[in-house]
Amino acid sequence: MTLTDARPARSRRSGISAAAPARPSAHAGSSGRGFTVASTVVLVVFAIIWLIPSMFALKTSLTDNGVAALGAQEILSSWSPTLDSYLGLMRQGDIWNWYLASGVTSVVTAVLTLLFASMAAFALSRMEFRGRAVIYLAIIIGLMIPSQVLIVPIFEQLRIAQLLNTYWAVILPQVPSVIAVFIFKQFFDGIPRELEEAARVDGASSWRIYWSVVMPLSRPVTAAVAILTFVWTWNNLLLPLFVMSNPSLMTIPVGLATVQGSFGLRYADIQAGAILAALPLVVLYMFFQRQIVEGVTGSGLKG
Repeated sequence: MTLTDARPARSRRSGISAAAPARPSAHAGSSGRGFTVASTVVLVVFAIIWLIPSMFALKTSLTDNGVAALGAQEILSSWSPTLDSYLGLMRQGDIWNWYLASGVTSVVTAVLTLLFASMAAFALSRMEFRGRAVIYLAIIIGLMIPSQVLIVPIFEQLRIAQLLNTYWAVILPQVPSVIAVFIFKQFFDGIPRELEEAARVDGASSWRIYWSVVMPLSRPVTAAVAILTFVWTWNNLLLPLFVMSNPSLMTIPVGLATVQGSFGLRYADIQAGAILAALPLVVLYMFFQRQIVEGVTGSGLKG
């Protein structure tokens, strides 16, 4: 019997078993559980940190204005909730017109942004033309330009076009979204070109490939861009504040600014208005949370 045969049978491993990964040790398992526990603790802590201001705002909105004016200690110690601030806003404020203006501008902006951003991204990703790299570089540079520095030129253009105090004054400047083009292009780059080549063999044009092949495969990123554009437009304050002076056309953020100016230190009314403004976005996120996460982290931003 050779030395090799003399080894215990349990110590001998075939070529397949030798190539198989070794069983994870107990130390590795405990390390993984420790990381999971630490990550959970960190997430819970950050969630509490984010929830504390929201809960305080809700508590303030349910407090009498006289008590709220005395400070945070009186707000937290008062346990006589009231809906007077909410009812007062609905009776005295023009909040329903604000909701309508925000809804119209946000929906139309999201639809137009999806259409034009996806078309631009399709051209940059799937079509060959002179200057494509230069155009894409200009788009990337556009990500570094703050939108606030463009407000004066935008205002002048809208004034010349006689679009001030219209919904289009809020919609049109927000349609050219650099980040939307970038996200769509990153997603389109990952779509196999074999699908496009098969469609061209069948006689499909570039428009047909865009509309019938690429866009149906891009539903996750489309949903993510649509929701993010809607939220951004809904929360935008600076642009509507500059281009809108008609109270019946004001959006939610501009309307809240007027409430704060007219009510002064009535903190309960201010917080009630803020919660009413954020409520549609919370509901939207609850219904489309999965699409947002899948579109952005799972596909839209992959390199």
